[in-house]
Amino acid sequence: MAEPTAGTTAGTIRLVIVDDHAIVRQGLRSILEREPDIEVVGEAASAGEALDLVAASRPHIVLLDLKLSAGSDVAGLTLCGQLTATTPAPGVLVVTTFLDQQLVLEAIQRGARGYVLKDVDAVALVAAIRAVRRGESAFDSHSATMVVRSLAAPTPSPVAAGPDLTAREREVLTLLARGLSNESIGRELYISATTAKFHVGNVMRKLAVSRRAEAVYAGSKLGLI
Repeated sequence: MAEPTAGTTAGTIRLVIVDDHAIVRQGLRSILEREPDIEVVGEAASAGEALDLVAASRPHIVLLDLKLSAGSDVAGLTLCGQLTATTPAPGVLVVTTFLDQQLVLEAIQRGARGYVLKDVDAVALVAAIRAVRRGESAFDSHSATMVVRSLAAPTPSPVAAGPDLTAREREVLTLLARGLSNESIGRELYISATTAKFHVGNVMRKLAVSRRAEAVYAGSKLGLI
């Protein structure tokens, strides 16, 4: 591991790691700190910690996992949008275990500059970080295939037609976009988790999707969020 420097030199990439698993953060840090042009300026385990850390340290790059809580597999999507809306905005590189076309597209829509899986080798990860720092996009072969496939695929007609969501279902969809679980949605709306699950099911049925992340993506495309 590289010895910490007294200050950041010109050309050094300042980087923050956001992942809810300490062992993953430590592993990434140990790999990246071997690079002379990369300085890990902090780690965060949650969205709140990440926003505070980024505001204080102003990194060039944020490595972001999509799963930041036990209740949601895609809480990082909301954080991605929040990070890229800041000024100055860091380059967000998603590093995750999830490979799904809708997730890749949603991450891009929320401002991510790259998307790689956690099984990426160290050389490819460092190359992706440097590419994002240069203002380029960085996708591994799997996520790049998803992007190309989405460009070639026609828009599904059920989504394009526009569903008739009730006011309550729109509220539920908005909370889904925040990455909340059924239990958390219930607390927000003062309803039971079972009732929240019922509304989530109706939203997914009306949007003609089978996953919560797909519902968020479809809803954002239709301007429902």
